[in-house]
Amino acid sequence: MPGGAERPADLPAGVDEPAERSDPADRPEPVRPSAGRVELRALVEIVALCGLVITQPLLDVTGKSPDFFLFHGAGRREILLLVAAYTLLPPLVLWGVGALLGLLARSLAGPARGRVVRAALHTGTLGLLLAALAIQVGKHLTPVRGVSLLLLAVLLGAAGAYAYRRWQVTGQVLRVAAVGPLVFVLLFVFASPASAVVLPGQRPGAGAGASGGGAHPPVVMLILDEFPLTSLLDATGAIDARRYPNFARLAGESTWYRNATGVSGYTPYALPAMLTGRYPGEQQAPHHSRYPDNLFTAFAGPYQIQAQESITQLCPSRICPDRAAGSARGGLPTLLRESATLLEQIVSPTETGARDPEDSYREITRREAGEADAPPPPTDPQFRWGKLDENQPARFADFLATLRPTVRPTLHFLHLLLPHSPWNYLPSGIRYESPDGMPNDGDGWVELAHRRHLLQLEYTDRLLGETLRRLDETGLYDDALVVLTADHGVSFTPGVQGRGLGALRQAPGEVLWVPLFVKRPGQRNGVVDDRNWEHVDLLPTVADLAGVRVPWRTDGASALRTTRQPADKHFYDQPGKARTVPAGVFADVLAGRAHPVLPAQPRPELIGRSVAELPLGPEAGTVTVRNRADFDRIDQTGGRLPALVYGTVPDSVPNGTLLAVAVNGRVGAVAPVVAPDPGGQRFGALVPDETLFLPGRNTVDVFQVTETGTLRPLRG
Repeated sequence: MPGGAERPADLPAGVDEPAERSDPADRPEPVRPSAGRVELRALVEIVALCGLVITQPLLDVTGKSPDFFLFHGAGRREILLLVAAYTLLPPLVLWGVGALLGLLARSLAGPARGRVVRAALHTGTLGLLLAALAIQVGKHLTPVRGVSLLLLAVLLGAAGAYAYRRWQVTGQVLRVAAVGPLVFVLLFVFASPASAVVLPGQRPGAGAGASGGGAHPPVVMLILDEFPLTSLLDATGAIDARRYPNFARLAGESTWYRNATGVSGYTPYALPAMLTGRYPGEQQAPHHSRYPDNLFTAFAGPYQIQAQESITQLCPSRICPDRAAGSARGGLPTLLRESATLLEQIVSPTETGARDPEDSYREITRREAGEADAPPPPTDPQFRWGKLDENQPARFADFLATLRPTVRPTLHFLHLLLPHSPWNYLPSGIRYESPDGMPNDGDGWVELAHRRHLLQLEYTDRLLGETLRRLDETGLYDDALVVLTADHGVSFTPGVQGRGLGALRQAPGEVLWVPLFVKRPGQRNGVVDDRNWEHVDLLPTVADLAGVRVPWRTDGASALRTTRQPADKHFYDQPGKARTVPAGVFADVLAGRAHPVLPAQPRPELIGRSVAELPLGPEAGTVTVRNRADFDRIDQTGGRLPALVYGTVPDSVPNGTLLAVAVNGRVGAVAPVVAPDPGGQRFGALVPDETLFLPGRNTVDVFQVTETGTLRPLRG
């Protein structure tokens, strides 16, 4: 504006003030645009910023994770409604609130004052959105976090709001940028990996499989997830039969392919490779339209299919029409809830990155799915909740129900996200919660994660026991071809916890080697086979054993026809880009050198002891138990316990200080204080002994453990 003059407070951005005249008295009133035009411009400007702050980051994260939609049972309709919610709902809400308040101000204070209030509200809305955008950009470009980043973002948002009021070009730029959300949506629908779920155009396949001659035994395939072979093994390289009796039984009655490895650490690549016999070649959604040649289409000729998939849809609807288990996972309401959590982390100044959609992959119980009436309250005062069928995942229960003899040979398939994180199950099936943002790596945290993983693996062993029991009861066990394996492992090596490239380089034995047991019909004696096996060999081998001919070329080879020569292993962090792992790592797996040693429970002599029996010292300070309220009322029919106790201590408490957690006056866990992080000076202690908990009100106390074993109470 001439002379740098401010625009009138009630004049919207983008509306020019008439040129100055020599005599101010001769200056006419500015020509104001209509109220409708002003509101339209306001809406367009909010749409532009919401596109950058909300639409783009949400579509970017979910567009790269088609398994997010498949796991939650979302079809094309639900996904498009979700995209519409990302794009239209936030700007309409923000604009609508401002417009209503502006109308209220106009009715109470008159048109002139109402215009001023409306302009101020709109400018404030843009300032808040700019601040949220500054937080996201700041997290990507700078190490600043927390309050410092928030204050910086507020300053930048205020500066942006001032620029909007001061210079009309800012409003013009925003209105041009309003085309952005449309571009983001088009990229999501047509170019992202999730586009296969939205627009599942069928690729040409090689045709259905056919009988290869011979008998077609019932086939039972159980695919577990994120399950390193090393977690099953004891110090001698054998399966730990004390902790995992059902895995030990299966190994003793099947062929254990001990040198089996997955081909990717990412399930949407690993599982299609297992079920197609081909290495990952392209970045595709794990959907039948992208992988028309797969286990289900090959077996659909001679076999009927009973499939329970988790984060894939490789079985076409013409073969697997019943997807009730998927609908039980929530559909659109769950997608909206998970998206809200994801957005909260995206715009939070304290989080270092966006939430991994896999964090929402949780197996719901039958009761949560509304598929069973609540059982009567137990009368046992010991409060044991030992009934597995009250707490098992709903999809597993559906899988068990299919295990019965049939006239036509049947393929029973289950991909179960166990013992995959989040680790929330005790061995009995009792569930406990963990807070968002609890680390899995770093001193103290990786050890806790490892213990939780092993306890959840004991629960997985119980589910396997239920499967074997069901097969025995129905008479299927002897006749069936039973296959149990996992898609990939996971590292618990400190510093490289997970299954990324760092874990692959430093802990390949944990990431690649997985359990694989194949029980042929009639087999009762265990065999250990150390041939070189990669998971692209799974489909050809299972098809040969089932008498099915696979009509397409595979990269894998059937174990019945040939033996892979000892060689390097192939791992695909990205499709089409194979990395090699030396074949010699297998010797390290068997010798235990490929597995991190889980530190012994600190101060084990305290576990299970009554606090009254132990020496007590003076009070040592304060503690905040974040889930203390969960102890106020425990419902013995709910299938849950606050077994993971977590919280913070003052910064003055040194890292590594041992804390004893007592439930109802008895020590249930001893855990260290870990190094401070954005969450504070934190601790996490797992209390796996269910007998310590009682119905109703429970107490939880935390003590500092001295070197002599004295307990010093922490007030909280």
